[in-house]
Amino acid sequence: MLHEIPLYTISVEVNERTYTEKVPAQMTLLQFLRERLCLTGAKEGCGVGECGACTVLLNGKAVDACLVLAVEADQASVRTVEGEARDGELTLLQRAFIEHGAVQCGFCTSGMLLSAQSLLEKNPHPDQEEIVEAISGNLCRCTGYVQILEAIEAVALGREEGG
Repeated sequence: MLHEIPLYTISVEVNERTYTEKVPAQMTLLQFLRERLCLTGAKEGCGVGECGACTVLLNGKAVDACLVLAVEADQASVRTVEGEARDGELTLLQRAFIEHGAVQCGFCTSGMLLSAQSLLEKNPHPDQEEIVEAISGNLCRCTGYVQILEAIEAVALGREEGG
């Protein structure tokens, strides 16, 4: 006899909008964002928390959404890359990534942006060592990291327009 999978009701704020949904216990936050909310900025890379492509901000902290269950996000605030730009205006960090050539294939970009944004919100002027540590959980196969570090440093040092 097949058993029905129990569903749990969660209420989570995603990009400043509250969603109340029924989810199975085993659904990850990444699956919830991509499959239920159609927010595809967070990517599934490795599925085991090694690549950082699925990084989102959970209550302001950078986390791998593939390792967080959707039920763990109940009553929490989640920010995805889709929630960064405001009224069609890119953030300083997003603009810096473009200006410094830190975006190539784009697969890692949303995770890199959110890891860096989390750092900059905690410490607006990190040094290079702190930046390297903040993005250490994000893998990039295209850039070699130099452009990514330059973009984040430019924002941290106020070299970007409006910074």
